[in-house]
Amino acid sequence: MLDRLTSLRDRVLPASVVAWFGTRASVWWGFAVVHGYFLAWMASFFLRGDTFSDTEQYRQWATGMVPDRPGMAPITPWVYPALAQIPIHLANVFGPSLYLLGWFLLITALNAWALVVLLSGPRRTTGIAPAWWWMFFLVFMGYLSFARVEGVVAPIVLVGLLAAVRRPVLAAALLSVATWIKVWPAAVIAPIIIASRDRLKVLVTGVVVTALVAAGLWSTGNLSHIADFMLQQGERGMQLEATFSTPWVWLSVFGIAGSHIADNVAINSSEVYGPGASVAAWLMQPLFLLVIVGGAAILIWALRRGAEREELFLEGALLMTAAFIVFNKVGSPQFMIWLAPVVIAGLTHDWDRWKVPGALLMVIALTTFVIYPLFYTPLIHAHPVMAAVLTLRNVLLVVLLVWSIRRTLDLGRSASRRVEDAPAPAL
Repeated sequence: MLDRLTSLRDRVLPASVVAWFGTRASVWWGFAVVHGYFLAWMASFFLRGDTFSDTEQYRQWATGMVPDRPGMAPITPWVYPALAQIPIHLANVFGPSLYLLGWFLLITALNAWALVVLLSGPRRTTGIAPAWWWMFFLVFMGYLSFARVEGVVAPIVLVGLLAAVRRPVLAAALLSVATWIKVWPAAVIAPIIIASRDRLKVLVTGVVVTALVAAGLWSTGNLSHIADFMLQQGERGMQLEATFSTPWVWLSVFGIAGSHIADNVAINSSEVYGPGASVAAWLMQPLFLLVIVGGAAILIWALRRGAEREELFLEGALLMTAAFIVFNKVGSPQFMIWLAPVVIAGLTHDWDRWKVPGALLMVIALTTFVIYPLFYTPLIHAHPVMAAVLTLRNVLLVVLLVWSIRRTLDLGRSASRRVEDAPAPAL
């Protein structure tokens, strides 16, 4: 798909224009246009003193408001890991009425920092096409990127991945900080630990960051909250958008055996209900752990057979992150943002190898955009067209996971063949 789009671009646009799009300056113009559009769109909210999506919850936390929910425990800011408190409160720099503006500017600054890193040093040329891919991805996912904590974490993870080969300690520090904002970057750290020659330094750096977080919480009297993000999730069922919820979505569409979609008001989530749904929700955790252990075993196997380390940890990061999404009973649309830093780093490392996941993730972003923010209400009312769109998105996620597993296995096999085909040393 990416090749066809490139071919179409070359046929439609003059050669001078195509050449301009291959410059770093053009990327920054693209950055300005995309971020300018979302600033204008967000202005329709913050100029009235309003927020958008989850930023309303963040504003309440930043201003010390924890809404009373009769008969239910309040949702507190500690539902996220401890360092999430920093961006949540930092966005309040202009006051509550302009909270959304503060949040937008924070993410824009982080994106600009990541783009500077992506287009610098040895990536001055190879980073241009992946940067354009990122800008198009933001066109579809910006409504979530600029309204959820994922938008803060994604650029930090991208910089960490870009630094992983030459500066593993810096990468470990950034990824550990990101994990203490939102848990999912742990999926990226694990392959780096496996593939890196400096795995001990990576591990020690992660421990040091965790110790500093614990010390900070202790000094502010909040150490008791350090594990709340693992304990405050409530009794979740199978969320509507989760990959494994797809059969119950269709059972709800056809009204089979009392299957339906309804809100879990305790955690403000839409979930599926029907025969076996509760059993599936219970099974997701052990399935998830089995897949993660299996993924780590594949990475170790490939490494021992001589797989190239940078490609291995990038493929492993995609494998683990995709597994975090596919085998998760929560399937919120912002989860797709998790995959973007890995794909951008992969495209920068080797565009040809990573064209397939790049194309897959772009279609996943497009279908997610159709689901949210465009037509989420019809989906929760079990509209068959939206059920089909969701099914397509979830199938593509599974395809992406399978692709990453096969590519990782191929890395190990091809490395083994190179060793077998190498001439024997002279005696």
